[in-house]
Amino acid sequence: MKQNRPAGYVFLLEKYKLDAIPNWHSSRIGPTGTRSEIIQDGLVETTYPQSYWPGELDGDHLEFALKYDGINLATIALLFEVIDAASLREWIASKPTGKYARKIWFLFEYLTGDKLPLPDLAQGNYIDLLEKKYYYTTKRAQPLFRKTEGNKFNFEPLALRSNSSENIYEAIQRQRINNNLPGTPEFCPIVRRTEKLAEMERIDITQRCEEIVTAYPPELLKRALGYLYRKETKASFEIEHIKPDSFRTDRIIALLTTAEHRDFCEKELLIEIQNNIVDPRFRDTDYRQNQNYVGETVTLYQEKIHYISPKPEELPGLMNGLVSTHQKMKRQTEIPAVVHAAIIAYGFVFLHPFEDGNGRIHRFLIHNIFAQRKLVPEGLMFPVSAAMLNNPGLYNYSLEAFSVPLLKMIDYKLDGSGEMTVSGQTGIWYRYIDMTAQVEALYEFVIKTIDEELKKELDFLVGYDKTKKAIQEIVDMPDRKIDLFIKLCLQNKGNLSAAKRESVFNVLTDEEIERMEAAIRTNYAS
Repeated sequence: MKQNRPAGYVFLLEKYKLDAIPNWHSSRIGPTGTRSEIIQDGLVETTYPQSYWPGELDGDHLEFALKYDGINLATIALLFEVIDAASLREWIASKPTGKYARKIWFLFEYLTGDKLPLPDLAQGNYIDLLEKKYYYTTKRAQPLFRKTEGNKFNFEPLALRSNSSENIYEAIQRQRINNNLPGTPEFCPIVRRTEKLAEMERIDITQRCEEIVTAYPPELLKRALGYLYRKETKASFEIEHIKPDSFRTDRIIALLTTAEHRDFCEKELLIEIQNNIVDPRFRDTDYRQNQNYVGETVTLYQEKIHYISPKPEELPGLMNGLVSTHQKMKRQTEIPAVVHAAIIAYGFVFLHPFEDGNGRIHRFLIHNIFAQRKLVPEGLMFPVSAAMLNNPGLYNYSLEAFSVPLLKMIDYKLDGSGEMTVSGQTGIWYRYIDMTAQVEALYEFVIKTIDEELKKELDFLVGYDKTKKAIQEIVDMPDRKIDLFIKLCLQNKGNLSAAKRESVFNVLTDEEIERMEAAIRTNYAS
């Protein structure tokens, strides 16, 4: 009985005996005329009828992969390291105006930096590299035209630079390709338009925030802001199991208050943030110079590795790419703010550029980008870290969706002192991440933050104001005493403990205490 044959990426990886982070979709060709699909652990494997067999050439399978498996930049970059460039050139030359041949030609030069000996295309329509219905893309560029004599124009498009200091283009004349990738060759994650994201994108986050803002008195929102800053700070530390002193807490709060006033995603400012939020003994003056990893001690002689960061020599290029990608997306309103924030914030924590403070900066960048992109109304902030803390399974998944398959790609050694050495070239795995899972998770966190964390904090203050007023009508106590009474009762299911009655509130009568307790239970019934 004939077996299913691999096609596309799987065919090429098996042919060249390469390992790669699994693509979300893989293909096989069956011996019959039927088509079937298997979905397991979020991965889709489709078996196509025999008539789909692409052929034996590498170019045939690259074309098949782009058509049916999607664009996976990391796998394509890995394959370009071993595929014979001369044979690939011949294959492209045999179909120079073909849609997928032009994309493969562009990707070869974009990912390798090498130029194939092929002439520029002189005619034909421009095509988008990424199909907008399947991926989040930058806005299609409008070609520039060269001015000629007599104030007329030669309608031959020129390549457009998205950044004059870098060799990055929007419209590429050579292959007549619109480069609508969200990033740069140094750092270019891909985000697929899944059904889940399409559903979440239909939620108008800004409008939902404005509905909350208008539902509460302005003076209460102003008071709430201080509580929200503190809540976000506390949760961000708790995620990392850190108990900060008041000085470090105040530092983070001060940082959060500046998020809407300045774009912090540049090297010097990221270093400045790191210096402000970590113990002074662990401040960095540049990106880290050693191999970093996240692990836990299992036994005296065994360390369990959870995540391995990029090699220090790869960091400058990766971080330059991250910053350039941020600037590119900031100019492109085509990419939603949540997608933008997820790519940069998760990209930052995956690159792990500092010895300490990476997680807190990662979460701060979410706030910073939301504020810069005007997703959050002025004077309001999302305690996103609280949603992450209260949904640890989802937060861990958002990190492990990349870290778990990555570990299988890294060849490393640990010495007796815990120093790690990583072998081989690993940069492509960090450079070209599929961040669909991270974007989906951040959308969920944002929605949970608005509907649960934010509303909970505001409703608490509303309840507090009502409770305080009711207590003042029962007993005219100092504010400090009222605050303490409410706090102690909320900690004890709405009742004041006998010990606290005797030691703190012994001047009150039993009737007064019962009426005050009733006021608390009424306003905090939920």
